[in-house]
Amino acid sequence: MSSDDPDSSVGPPPGVWLFAHRAVRRLWSPIQRFLAIEAASGLVLIAATAVALALANSPWADAYDHVWHTPIGLAVGDWAFTRPLHFWVNDGLMTVFFFVVGLEIRREMAGGELSSLRRAALPVAAALGGMLVPALIYLAFNHGRTGEVGWAIPMATDIAFAVGVLTLLGRRVPSALRVLLLALAVIDDIGAILVIAIAYSGDIEPVGYAIAAAAIAGVMVLSRAGVRAPVAFVPAGVALWVGFHVAGIHPTLAGVVLGLLTPAAPWYGAQHAGEVARTHGRALAAGVDDHAVHDHLAAIDRARREAVAPVERLQHLLHPWVAFAIMPLFALANAGVSVAGATFTGDAAWVFLGVAVGLAVGKPIGVFVATRGAIATALSPRPRRVTDLGLALVGAVAGIGFTMSLFIAQLAFPAGPLLATAKLAILAGSGAAIAIGLTAGLVALRPVRDDVSEHVAEAATTD
Repeated sequence: MSSDDPDSSVGPPPGVWLFAHRAVRRLWSPIQRFLAIEAASGLVLIAATAVALALANSPWADAYDHVWHTPIGLAVGDWAFTRPLHFWVNDGLMTVFFFVVGLEIRREMAGGELSSLRRAALPVAAALGGMLVPALIYLAFNHGRTGEVGWAIPMATDIAFAVGVLTLLGRRVPSALRVLLLALAVIDDIGAILVIAIAYSGDIEPVGYAIAAAAIAGVMVLSRAGVRAPVAFVPAGVALWVGFHVAGIHPTLAGVVLGLLTPAAPWYGAQHAGEVARTHGRALAAGVDDHAVHDHLAAIDRARREAVAPVERLQHLLHPWVAFAIMPLFALANAGVSVAGATFTGDAAWVFLGVAVGLAVGKPIGVFVATRGAIATALSPRPRRVTDLGLALVGAVAGIGFTMSLFIAQLAFPAGPLLATAKLAILAGSGAAIAIGLTAGLVALRPVRDDVSEHVAEAATTD
């Protein structure tokens, strides 16, 4: 084991085979480093998309489609709730994805880029421009046609892919651009959530609203009572999902609501948690009986959990699962577009143009014009070391719609040629945005020489 390994001073756990322990750590370390790279999530998504496309256009296409229609559910007596696997991926697992989105929004509102009007002005302008222009372009192609209902498809930004592109550009991208893109993506998610809630929810059912209201009340009571264990909120979360489903609101939005209700302040804080850990650590070092050991370890574990806010802790816990399991599974279930199923005639051709042009052209134009306008009118100061080329780059990578665009397409269109064509257009538009972003970054931007001093200067001038 390496000398910088925190476990190296105490050796391996008792009862293990030393050679196997070392071999596993040597194999796992590069995997851990890979998963820590922001671009890795985008690479996994690309791989899942490629597999889905290959299967959907192979001799195994029927088997691929059959898997996602496998019925899964629960039955008790005469009552049964059975849905295809595709439903459980899109409406079930994606609730966790939206929960993480809600956590990110809550965190940014508590102390991040959305915590004040001054800090939020530029990303809000960028997000609004990046949503309105693509939607207008889509409607220009599809107004009065069958595909008009898909106007929100090119509005979305896939943060995993977008950040991945900036990461691949390395030191060419100043930290202020990354912050702008992240804040833009958070606000963009808020816009997409509102669009889904307003435009793509079903008929209103009062009973569902009553169930959802009771669930939200339960979450708030538990929070006010000082309950901090996440598992205690699971029943209320399930009830909220059921309430939204019955009410005709897309049930994944239950995740957003839960995320926004998550406490954003730590109980102990880092300093007090450290003091508690030191106190109980000294007691353990002095020697205590077995029963007292458990008490001291429980106190240390509680201090560890409460050193950071629940919103931070849950985001840190769930993000790898969302990035490397849920989103790739969603891509595997939804990106499998049969080329034979898509069509480029009639209304479908206009859907393709609206989505692809909206993402690859509308997003960059909307983001750039809105940010330049906000800076020119003094609504927001220009971030340090961010040039017009940098703003254009953010606009280009914001055109990578993918996950959220595929999700909205599933809501907008039933299975058929329009949905297949819309999916193909999302892949084409997002692929073009990736290519444009990488090319523009490599050609137009120079490496930042001193990113550390830049970050310090930005922190000193914030607000």
